[in-house]
Amino acid sequence: MSSQSAANKLITRTQAVFDEGGLLSRFIRGYRRREVQQQMAEEVASCLSHSHKLVLEAGTGVGKTFAYLVPALLSGKQVIVSTGSKNLQEQLFYKDLPALLEMLKLHLPVSILKGRSNYLCQRLMAAQMESAFSHDEKLLDDLLKLNQFAQTTEDGDLGNLTGVAEDARAISLVASTQDSCTGQRCAFYEDCFTRKARARAMNARLIVVNHHLFFADRVLKDTGFAELLPDVDAVIFDEAHLLPDIAIQYFGSQLSTGSLRRLLDGIERLTEGELGDTQGLKLLPQRARIKLDAWQNCLVDAGSSDFRQLLKDKTAALAAGDLIGELSALEALLLANVGRSEPLDDFAVKLPELKQKLVRFIACDDPGSAYGIDIGERHLMLRISPIDIAKACRELFSEDTAWVFTSATLQVERSLQFFTRELGLTSAAHSSINRGNASRSQSSGAAKSSMCKEVLLDSPFDYPRQSLLCVPRRLGSVANQDAMVRQLTEVCLKLIKAAKGRTFILFTSHRMMEAVARALVGRCHYPLLVQGQGGKQQLLSKFRQLGEAVLLGTGSFWEGVDVRGKLLSCVIIDKLPFASPDDSLYRARASRVEARGGDPFLEISLPQAVIALKQGAGRLIRDETDRGVLVICDNRLVNRPYGQAFLQSLPPMARTRDLGAACAFLEAID
Repeated sequence: MSSQSAANKLITRTQAVFDEGGLLSRFIRGYRRREVQQQMAEEVASCLSHSHKLVLEAGTGVGKTFAYLVPALLSGKQVIVSTGSKNLQEQLFYKDLPALLEMLKLHLPVSILKGRSNYLCQRLMAAQMESAFSHDEKLLDDLLKLNQFAQTTEDGDLGNLTGVAEDARAISLVASTQDSCTGQRCAFYEDCFTRKARARAMNARLIVVNHHLFFADRVLKDTGFAELLPDVDAVIFDEAHLLPDIAIQYFGSQLSTGSLRRLLDGIERLTEGELGDTQGLKLLPQRARIKLDAWQNCLVDAGSSDFRQLLKDKTAALAAGDLIGELSALEALLLANVGRSEPLDDFAVKLPELKQKLVRFIACDDPGSAYGIDIGERHLMLRISPIDIAKACRELFSEDTAWVFTSATLQVERSLQFFTRELGLTSAAHSSINRGNASRSQSSGAAKSSMCKEVLLDSPFDYPRQSLLCVPRRLGSVANQDAMVRQLTEVCLKLIKAAKGRTFILFTSHRMMEAVARALVGRCHYPLLVQGQGGKQQLLSKFRQLGEAVLLGTGSFWEGVDVRGKLLSCVIIDKLPFASPDDSLYRARASRVEARGGDPFLEISLPQAVIALKQGAGRLIRDETDRGVLVICDNRLVNRPYGQAFLQSLPPMARTRDLGAACAFLEAID
């Protein structure tokens, strides 16, 4: 069979699944054919058949999960499906795939593979149980539950653990890590959950992973068992809007000062056993820790996230030199004692690796990278981020593989060029498909594998009827935080009352969220749930259970959250989500754009903010029966020229400036 006839056969089989009277209509109660969903499935089928690249925005409600899974399963190819979140990854594997395999009457091996920290390490578990009774009562109780789990679980996936909080200290003590892995020297190697998960993935026809694992495997080869993922025929990225930021992370380099501290602590603990006669193993780690604290304090006191701005600080430079000197002395001592114990031999390998990362960061000599510092509660994260990842991505997205990039938020002003430019994807065709309009460009069977096709599929929802966008009048400047807190609080109280709770308030900063949360306490008569009071899924579960709650959140609640029906009637966004101009990567990228005469605001800041706003706005209407109000408390949306870029990229909601009209819309929702 020719490649073209094989492609036509796959497209025909895919079409039949989504047709009226097709498989889905026979198995799914209330199924109605959605033209845009069928069109997406056909585009994916064509891409898989011709091994080219497809960038496809599918608006909320298109049904993109089935639209890419059906052709992937029918294609007979080995496919990786990569998601941006663990929740979607688990939904695909435990819910969607089993349902589709049953409908299609297929018996294909499928697999889910997570990052290694999601799996229990039997060696660490055994070590903790040996010293279990030296722990406090709560930690011991959790460890005993984990040990019972280890004896009964088939896959060691800590996500399936019950009875132990997801942020419990006990989990961090037994979760598999690269640093603690001893590979084939481990007594538990044959039973290792991470190794067995890799083996299942190698033999599966469809493997569900997440973006971080995909890039860690393909870019860093940083798994402890060589590559975890096989070379496959096709890769489908869902939630693809996350890829540019994740790619920057993996094509760059990161080092946590916490990793250095843990390594130093581990070396010092060697003196508690057979190496107690080597005094330097206790003294040198202590001296290195003191120098590390001194250098970290210099960076924190300087108050800048851009390391290039700190290079002129002589105190920090001297502290860095002292730290490298102590680490070098410790490295020499470890090398002199190699062969005396396996743990020491492991440290003798890992210390030079971490030291080299630190030396590279301190040197700060790559003009093509940004050097940034993220300040945490106890540790610093040192980041080297490439300014331009397009070339590296072009090499990664090879031409002998089919690549599908899909998300509900990829376009800016009806163009996908911001996304394709960042990832180095060459555009060969563009197709804009609107609801009710079936016309589109078709891929030629003779199309070259390097082509990248762009497709826009609008949501089938009736946004003008289902929703209302309000930018309230008489709002002050977002730059005046005290006044903004007062105004935003009053706006929220009116909307919350009209919506009878059932509201998300999304913020661009933790500081503003906490200020508004304090202002609402005692004045809001509905339950308040504030990010930080519990885990994300815990808060969402409570929001659904209460039925009339108000949830306040920042970045992580802007996406990957699906609350349908009357439980969520109002989404309030404090201001347009522009990234900080002080961010080291932004400054570096902006300088490069300026050097060639471009405008960093139009080329970087604005597109990023548009996509972020679309994510937040997308929390509101999740189903064709949903109704609700989106309120954006930022006058710039209507009184700045660039506001049109946001408005043209948002769904076509009805609009008003009248807060009273927004409240009336909410009150009318039954």
